[in-house]
Amino acid sequence: MLRATWVTAAVALAASVLLLILGLVTARGEEYCVEQPQEFPALGVHGWRGEQLENAAIIVRTADGMDLERDAQVLGVMAAMGESSLRNIDFGDWETSGVTNPDGSRTTSIGLFQQQEWWGTVEERMDPATAAARFFARLRTIPGWQDLPPSHAIHRVQINSDSEHYAPFQDDAIAVVEALSGSCPA
Repeated sequence: MLRATWVTAAVALAASVLLLILGLVTARGEEYCVEQPQEFPALGVHGWRGEQLENAAIIVRTADGMDLERDAQVLGVMAAMGESSLRNIDFGDWETSGVTNPDGSRTTSIGLFQQQEWWGTVEERMDPATAAARFFARLRTIPGWQDLPPSHAIHRVQINSDSEHYAPFQDDAIAVVEALSGSCPA
């Protein structure tokens, strides 16, 4: 009896989720776009899904709250894609590959943007909205950032060793931002 109840509940939950997805997401070609802003496509965008899209939505909302438009939103999502695959991780380059700072000291990178300790406390760097706000605040200090190639603008904020590191993420970041904003490419 108890097992039948659990099975019935699981089927009802799955049906509810499916109806929710069908109500929020409309297929357009091979892409999925959200009909309403602030939601995210449950089926994913270019392979990014779940927690990754939730974090991307936080980045987009943070930029929007700072009166930064689509170009900045794309840069923020690109940066987090390149730094952490849009996952809020509590480890960084030192732990994964022994990378050190230019002065030879151990890196302290954590979070979506792999920000080191001079960006703030552990709690601040592990909070996606605060980390995004710090990224965007620093982006605003880069003269002419809007005119730089996107990867170069991010590189000036993140100060990593390769100015082209973020370039492979540009198309995905554009698709994610468009999906989260409710606009889809034609």
